[in-house]
Amino acid sequence: MADELSGPQISSLKQLLLDRQSELKALDEQGASWRNTVELDQQSVGRLSRMDAMQQQEMAQAEARRRTSDLARIEIALKRMGEGEYGWCAECGEPIAYRRLEIDPATHLCIGCAR
Repeated sequence: MADELSGPQISSLKQLLLDRQSELKALDEQGASWRNTVELDQQSVGRLSRMDAMQQQEMAQAEARRRTSDLARIEIALKRMGEGEYGWCAECGEPIAYRRLEIDPATHLCIGCAR
């Protein structure tokens, strides 16, 4: 059975969340150019190059969607911290193990409910 999180543990996890949030925002800014529309001008770009560019665009868009989802999870975790609900399972109300939160500080379910 997990115990309630201590102040230093919450502070450590909050810093992990903030660091990850900054990293994701920076990656999103860097990847913005890859999500631009691919030009269909065959004069300047060959067919295979255009197909490759379209594939890279699709992969960049998928990564952007994943980052957006991760950023939303982080925002929710930070909000739960502010409300004093962080570290407690949103499903069953039991404490979430600190080791689980170290691995994914944005998680909102204990291991039992996540299965």
